[in-house]
Amino acid sequence: MYAIKRELKLNKVETSLLRGNAGFKRWVYNYGLDVVKASWDFVDIQASDSKRIDAIKKVFTQITMQKPENAWMKKYPSTVYQSAFIDLKKAFARWREGKSSFPVNKSKKKGDSFTVYKTAGVYPEKGKPPIPFTNRVVINPGKRIKLPGLKEFRLKERINFHCSSQTFTVSRTADKWFVSFVLDAEKVPPVIHPIEKIGVDLGVKALATCSDGSKYDMPVTTKKAKTKLGKLQWRNRDKILGSKKLKIEPSKNACKFYVIAARQHARVANIRQDTTQKMTTDLSRKAYTIRIEDLNVSGMIANHKLANAVSNNCFYEIRRQLIYKQAHYGTKVELVDRWYPSSKKCSRCNHVQPMKLSERVFQCQNPQCGHIQDRDENAAVNLEFAPPDKVRLA
Repeated sequence: MYAIKRELKLNKVETSLLRGNAGFKRWVYNYGLDVVKASWDFVDIQASDSKRIDAIKKVFTQITMQKPENAWMKKYPSTVYQSAFIDLKKAFARWREGKSSFPVNKSKKKGDSFTVYKTAGVYPEKGKPPIPFTNRVVINPGKRIKLPGLKEFRLKERINFHCSSQTFTVSRTADKWFVSFVLDAEKVPPVIHPIEKIGVDLGVKALATCSDGSKYDMPVTTKKAKTKLGKLQWRNRDKILGSKKLKIEPSKNACKFYVIAARQHARVANIRQDTTQKMTTDLSRKAYTIRIEDLNVSGMIANHKLANAVSNNCFYEIRRQLIYKQAHYGTKVELVDRWYPSSKKCSRCNHVQPMKLSERVFQCQNPQCGHIQDRDENAAVNLEFAPPDKVRLA
């Protein structure tokens, strides 16, 4: 599956339309979440989250939307609120699986997004199945795209080929709006990789160190962008930023500051995303089996001395990208047990010794060995040759 993401070229009316749709989706999501939490006190506790949300959806469409004060909801596509309930189901499912924390109310500060899709196809006769592919939107080459239930929008970057999709997600980052959609296309993975197996040590000093001697670093531009962001926040510390709780409206200069700060936050995120995507793609192209350590990222971030470096080096994001790129590049990602002493073990004689984080060079204390190697390179080699009982598939 491939996804295409393009920035939209909007005027003020179109921006207002998209903000309205995003606000409608956010309102419905928060409404559903509040009702789910309230229903636990008086509804059968055995009912699943999905059934609860389906019942809430019926109440929303049959009662809440029919109230006179909610007449504004009818000017937006029905797929917007339907996708909001779908997202709420996914949020609860992830919470039940232990992949994320309990769902919280959506906020405008964290960006706007909503999903629209084409609901039904063309039926030639009553009782017969729909004509294939009529439930999809055909996208022609060029700088225009038609979103189902909305209108045709301009794109800043052209699409160079004919394609089609059913579902479209519109999102906002800072003051820029994007549309993304999935294509039903499969990539043929490569049959041969130059390296059979490689160990990858994710570290604080370097972004990643590999057992073949190669290293990947986070670019200096990340530090410069974060420094610029910190200076921007410091210079604007005395502005009236507003408070919803205290009913204080933000000043006009504060609103301008919010936009500039959001752009700078987006720049930092884009640099990190570009670096990790290039690194994981390079690893997936050259190695068949990729071994990484099953790190306790949340526990590492709890240490205030490591939190900045760990969050800056995107440990979980690198793991996520390597896992989903398995199908694209025909690789196999393996996780080494987090208690395996990869940093404390000599890669030559297997002698295990205590190591402080400040010690960047591994010096084997075994008198018969005396092996000296960079700490991260030694750990990467140990990950590559970890015993089978300490390794599992990602």
